[in-house]
Amino acid sequence: MFHSIMESTSIPCTSYTNPYLKSLFLLSHTVLTLLLIMESQHCLSSSPKMLILPLKTQVIPSGSVPRSPNKLPFHHNVSLTVSLTVGTPPQNVSMVIDTGSELSWLHCNKTLSYPTTFDPTRSTSYQTIPCSSPTCTNRTQDFPIPASCDSNNLCHATLSYADASSSDGNLASDVFHIGSSDISGLVFGCMDSVFSSNSDEDSKSSGLMGMNRGSLSFVSQLGFPKFSYCISGTDCSGLLLLGESNLTWSVPLNYTPLIQISTPLPYFDRVAYTVQLEGIKVLDKLLPIPKSTFEPDHTGAGQTMVDSGTQFTFLLGPAYNALRTAFLNQTSSVLRVLEDPDFVFQGAMDLCYLVPLSQRVLPLLPTVTLVFRGAEMTVSGDRVLYRVPGELRGNDSVHCLSFGNSDLLGVEAYVIGHHHQQNVWMEFDLEKSRIGLAQVRCDLAGQRFGVAL
Repeated sequence: MFHSIMESTSIPCTSYTNPYLKSLFLLSHTVLTLLLIMESQHCLSSSPKMLILPLKTQVIPSGSVPRSPNKLPFHHNVSLTVSLTVGTPPQNVSMVIDTGSELSWLHCNKTLSYPTTFDPTRSTSYQTIPCSSPTCTNRTQDFPIPASCDSNNLCHATLSYADASSSDGNLASDVFHIGSSDISGLVFGCMDSVFSSNSDEDSKSSGLMGMNRGSLSFVSQLGFPKFSYCISGTDCSGLLLLGESNLTWSVPLNYTPLIQISTPLPYFDRVAYTVQLEGIKVLDKLLPIPKSTFEPDHTGAGQTMVDSGTQFTFLLGPAYNALRTAFLNQTSSVLRVLEDPDFVFQGAMDLCYLVPLSQRVLPLLPTVTLVFRGAEMTVSGDRVLYRVPGELRGNDSVHCLSFGNSDLLGVEAYVIGHHHQQNVWMEFDLEKSRIGLAQVRCDLAGQRFGVAL
């Protein structure tokens, strides 16, 4: 969601009862550019079999890959955004992409804080949604806060996030123009009121594009049965693919089932991409963590969400402490610990090291493997540690373990971030309710699909 990747690091250590109040955190000084290659025009009733989105990370400002005249540029600074046009006549908007949120929404009230907005009064194709409509009564059931009816009998939505940011407004529909394609009748939130704890970053976009499993998410409304992405571990280029990938040239995917529950629980996000984490290995040795530690309890707390909108991975306290202890023991002879109890990176990462600025290469680090039901994800090399931008102690830079403690944030979940998904083909199979993983060279994967990364 909007703040799963952009939220403030000063988060109160309180527990949130809403499953959508998930973790955030993304510090980045690069720009990620995706170009959407449209293979055919489509509307909500039919969609092309496959859309390929090349990814490219480069220094701000970003460029674009000259692949097709039908392209959609994405940018990645503190957030991953997509630029497109909405309405009739088209208005330029920029939307944060989030696989952890359902409702797409746009700022509809221009203010000094949010100068980039969508003006519904200028669009002849804009339509409000009454609160009596099936869209409002039947398709908003998984919203974090139930939709309501405003004084004009219009469907009203309120969204809130873990850093106390929020937005509210009315549900509506309009035409979204992507490349040469027009997506008619796409439902989104036209938000009049937005409160943000990080307004400097949030004001750079016009809104959010929700990509989770909810019925009103962007990918659900387009009707794609699956999508995949792959991020290179060398230059952070890669590709995002909507539709069937047919990876006959690649190693087989290992699948882990998506966890679904029929009964609503206070801490369980039913439309997130939830999998079952079963264990953690350090140097291929399974840590002595009871499997019950990874299982959601009777309230739904403790689910494991795969979220491309969060940079790092966050573990609940018992699992994090076991990993922290094991990693600390394995690195005691090759790394110097930062002994500063007041420094906790992004409010959740409290195992940090001092690395001399003159040392250009980190020592050999132990691998960390996340064990899922039927699949594994191994984090190795520089991805295990993250250099904190701008943080210096004398002649030393600061590097922190790239796993955080969810308990320090009051987040009742495990969150698998995109930093640990580099050089992993990630397939989200919505039709068969599963996620497929395979270790691949993502730069080579792009070449296989005819995308120059």
